[in-house]
Amino acid sequence: MTIDPWNLAAILAMGVLTYLTRITGFLIADRLPKSGPVRVALNALPPAVLTAVVAPAVLSGPAEAITAAVTLFAAFRLPLLLVVVIAVVLVATLRQILGG
Repeated sequence: MTIDPWNLAAILAMGVLTYLTRITGFLIADRLPKSGPVRVALNALPPAVLTAVVAPAVLSGPAEAITAAVTLFAAFRLPLLLVVVIAVVLVATLRQILGG
């Protein structure tokens, strides 16, 4: 088995860059403002990232869209673990029924 040096270099570079992006957050966290528009923007990031990850899946078929609606409804009324279980079971069942 031979290792291509370009592939190895690319993998190592990606690992280093990933580590740097993670460690940078710890290094600059104390310097970020505790209030104001920057704090508001930073507080909006987690839901924005979650939406960007979930939206394509929700729009990929009817089983996923129905599951998203039920999950959203359940998320306001049930514990998180139960919501996740309901979502997984429902999407698997609907994919079997609807042929997804």
